[in-house]
This record gives sequence, C-alpha cells and structure tokens, in this order.
Amino acid sequence: MTQLPEAPPPEAPPPLVMEGLQVIESALATLPLSPGVYRMLDAKGDALYVGKARALRRRVYAYTQVGKLPERLRRMVYETRHLEVMTTGSEAEALLLEANLIKKLRPRYNIVLRDDKSYPWLVMTEDHPFPQIAKHRGERRKGASYWGPFASVWAVNQTLSALQKVFLLRTCADTVFDQRDRPCLLHQIKRCSAPCVERVSQDGYRELVEEAKQFLSGQTPSIQQHLATEMEAAAEKLEFERAAALRDRIRGLTYMQGRDRVNLDGVDDADVVAVHQLAGQSCVQVFFFRGGRNNGNRPYFLSKGEAGPEEVLGSFLGQLYDDLPPPPRILLSQEPEEAALIAEALTLKAGRRVELHRPQRGEKRQAVEHAETNAREALERRLAEGTAQEALLAGVARLFDLPAPPERIEIYDNSHIQGSNAYGVMVAAGPAGFLKQAYRKFSIKGDIKGGDDFAMMREVFERRFGRALKEDPDRTSGTWPDLVLIDGGAGQLSAARIILEELGVEDVPLVGVAKGPDRDAGREWFHQTGRDPLQLPPRDPVLYYLQRLRDEAHRFAITTHRAGRSKAITKSELDEIPGVGPAVKRKLLNHFGSARGVRNAALPDLENCPGIGPAVARKVHGHFHPGGTEG
Repeated sequence: MTQLPEAPPPEAPPPLVMEGLQVIESALATLPLSPGVYRMLDAKGDALYVGKARALRRRVYAYTQVGKLPERLRRMVYETRHLEVMTTGSEAEALLLEANLIKKLRPRYNIVLRDDKSYPWLVMTEDHPFPQIAKHRGERRKGASYWGPFASVWAVNQTLSALQKVFLLRTCADTVFDQRDRPCLLHQIKRCSAPCVERVSQDGYRELVEEAKQFLSGQTPSIQQHLATEMEAAAEKLEFERAAALRDRIRGLTYMQGRDRVNLDGVDDADVVAVHQLAGQSCVQVFFFRGGRNNGNRPYFLSKGEAGPEEVLGSFLGQLYDDLPPPPRILLSQEPEEAALIAEALTLKAGRRVELHRPQRGEKRQAVEHAETNAREALERRLAEGTAQEALLAGVARLFDLPAPPERIEIYDNSHIQGSNAYGVMVAAGPAGFLKQAYRKFSIKGDIKGGDDFAMMREVFERRFGRALKEDPDRTSGTWPDLVLIDGGAGQLSAARIILEELGVEDVPLVGVAKGPDRDAGREWFHQTGRDPLQLPPRDPVLYYLQRLRDEAHRFAITTHRAGRSKAITKSELDEIPGVGPAVKRKLLNHFGSARGVRNAALPDLENCPGIGPAVARKVHGHFHPGGTEG
C-alpha cells in the first residue's frame, strides 16, 4: 500500500499579523468589563476602526480569534498598532459616542456616512415685534423657533415661498426692515404684509405668525377653516379687496396641501429610511416628514461590500442622528442590528421616546416601498455614471500616458481684478465625480502686482504641496494627485514644473490646458513636458470631460473671488473699533444710518444713541477722533 506523504506543518502567521494580534492581546489585561468605545489605530495613529461594547474586554477579545473574523476586520487587525478605549455609563451612551467618533475620524474599516453638508432649517425670530422667517444652517440660537430639517435647499425654498404667499411674513433682515420708508417689491407681488411701513398692525402680524406656526406644526385644516370664515365675513361687509386677498391665501394653502400633504396614519413627524444594495455598494434613502408634510428626501451612498443591509442600517442611523434631532418615529425597510439598543440611544439623545418600526402593511408600508424604489434607482444611476466615469478616466490615462486611470485629478485656477482680492483655487475629481469636500481656496497673501499669475501659482503650489510634504510625505493618505491640470499653455506649464521641482515634487504628472483661438471651447491645446502639444476631436468625450474639469475650477475661482470682494466691500469702518461687537454696531448703524454718520457724530449724539452707554460712546468717538474725545 502506497503511503501518502505527510502534510507540511502549517506556516506561522506573518510578522505583520503577529504584531497586530500582540497589540490587542497585551491590551486585554487592562481592559475593563464596563461599557465603552474602543479605537484601533495604525502605526501613524490614524483610526482604523471604532467600535462600541457592552463589556470592552469581552468585545475586544473577539478580535484575537482572527479565523472567525470577516476579511475586512481581519485586515484591520493586521494593521493595528495601538488600542485606545473610552468607558461610558451605558451601552446606549457608547453607541452615541461611537457614531460621533466615526463621523469625526472616518475610520477606514467602518461604515462611514460621508456627508459634510449641514441640513437647512426654517427659523423664525422671536425677539422682534415683527418676527422674520428665513432659511438657516448651523447652530441654533436663543430667541428663535426652528422647523426642519429639510433634505435640500430646494425643499426649504419651496416651503419658504409658500409661507410668503399664504402668511405674508417678512423675510428681510432687521437692518433692512428698520430702514424702509416704503413697501418693497415683495409687498407689491403679495408675498409680504409690509410691517416695515405699518401696512399691518402688530396684532395683525402676530396673528399671521401664529397661523404660520400652526401650519408648520401640521394644523392646516383649522387654518383653512379660519381663513374661509374671515373671507365670508369680509364679503358680507362688501370688503371685496380683503376677501380676494383671503381667497388667494386659501388657494395657496389648498395647493400646498395637495402637493405636500402625506398622511402616514396620523403620524406627523417621522423619517422613512430604506436601503438598497447592489454590486458591493449601498444606498440609503431618507424621507423627512414634519407636520405631515414631506420636507424632501436625500440619498446616502456607502461602500462596505461585506456588510448586509441590517448592519448598514444600524451604523447609518447612529451617524445620521449624531447632528440631527431624531423624530418620534423612524420607519425602516429592514430591522437594523441591535434595533432595541439604537432606539434606546436615540431616546436618550432626544429626551423623549423614539420608536423604530418596520411596517408590514398600509400607508406606512407604501411610504417605505416608495423610499426603497428611490434608493434602488439612485444606486443604479450612480453605478451607471461610475461605469461611464471609469471609461473617461481610462481615456485620460491613455491621452496623457499615465500608468493607470487617475484616482484623483486636481485642477487649479486663479481669479482677481488687477491683483486685488486675489484667490487661487483647487478642485478635485475622481471615479466618484467631483470631490467637493476636497476643494480648497487660497487667499493670496503675497505682494502680487498687476495680477502676476505666475506669482499666484507659486504661492498656491507652495502652500498646497508644502503642506502635503509635511503631513503625508509617504503619500499613503490618498490625497496626493495622480494628475494636475493648470489653466495655461507652455509658459505656465514650465513655470509650474519649476515650482514643483524646487519643492522636490518631480513625479506628479502636470498638464497645461490652453484655450483655443479666440478662447474657443473645443479647440483647446494640451501641453505636457517633453511632448508636442495636442488637440482632441471636437466631439471627443474625453475632451468634454476635461472641459468640465476646467470649467468647474473656473466657476469655483470666480465665486470665491466674488465672495471675497463682496466681503471686502461690505466691511465697515466700525469693524476696526476694538471691543465693539456686532450688536453695538447694529445699533449705531440703525441710529446714524451709515458708518460715515457714526464717524461724524459728536460725543453727545453718540451718548444719546439708544443702547449705547457713555463708556462705549467715548470709545467710538475716541477711535475716530484720537486725542480729541470730550469729557
């Protein structure tokens, strides 16, 4: 009988595996059994993974069982060089902290919600006799009421426009309101009641405000009934103009009901969240319902292929509500992992009960199915666009003789007026399209005379690549470009190459895009060092793509320059007075009409300005009249 050869002994894990395991095993001895959050860090101290645990020691111990881990977490263990923990009072608190750290640190092996945009809200001021309604982003402040969130600026603009038509509330700033002496255009087109010139009494305007608040809280039928009663009364008194105005408001309200009202079985405030997965990517679609109205929807794309829909939803919900107040009810397409814990954590964050619900029938189920359809269609569009994008990037690689399709293209442009308010900008693009979070503005600080574009380009490159060399010399962060496009021909290309060589950056492909004759789009010349200039056929898709990149950089440069110029123009002399804040400046401008009026005011006039005490008055007067302050 033939004897089979003995199997060779199993190979020992490579040193890299052993090092990661040793880090975790050595940390286990000191880990507590309490709830908390742990962070796996790489050799540079960057976060690889953030997780939460009911008992830290038991949870981290699971990572020593490498053979039982999915490939994604196995790679994470191999790269781990440090382990940090933070204890919390409960597992729900740990979940909230985990979501916050994931959004902030963006660890490579977590499911990360990459959404840098803040959500728009509606805000109504409460500290003014005639409250203003407006859009708002950012932190909330006291003395105001907020409604939202809205999924997009378009959605909040639609609601704001309806509020103007139906409730005639002012949207102008207080400084504009205080200086009006006749109604503006919005009053003439019946979108404002003109409280600035007393076309409506304070009591009448307060009634409009209360009606608007009821509408935003979902009490539309009672408002409509009240308006109908007022219209009939006005008609009986033969006040036909007032009756017609009330009729127009009722029509506007009816139109909004028919367009926006969505009945979720008596649920006024809820979010509908659905996930769809395809080709290793996930799309989560969220519909925001507030006051029974649809405040818009937004898709979110995630790309951890190993994670199932339940894991994706569980991670997504914690991060979504990290900076949003959760509604009382969240309707879901799947039940997420640890649903009870997520509900407990969101309840803790909201200060009231938050319910996670996966409806099985009825209108709520239809709303979830509608969100699922939107998620599927959004993901299919994104994948189709990605396929086309890959083909374009492959064409760019062939055109410029790159070793592989570029993962990151950076495009640079300048904008100025004869050297004033000079800005340089960088936009970035890759397989996923434009990388808006990577855009950069460079306010030119050097002494640029006559709009010296070469000097501006030098400053921008020195700041951009000097920082990259300092922060990421090994080029492991993925923020180094595979291709750089600049606006210009052979001269600009040569100057840019010299600047990069002086910095020690000699291997980044550089291309100058020169406009055609008479700046004719479609006849651009592309310049590369060591190669003859070339043109592409007018209908070439790669040409269109490169034009889009160049035009986006130009658009960003122009808008950045305009914003900087507007800021410089609107800067007031009062900004230079030390110790005088915005509130005092507003009072001075409202009283004297302009910065010039403040500058020319005598000390007694300043002291008589409402809200300005003698000490501040002397400070302002002394700023404009040094050595001559009275008293």
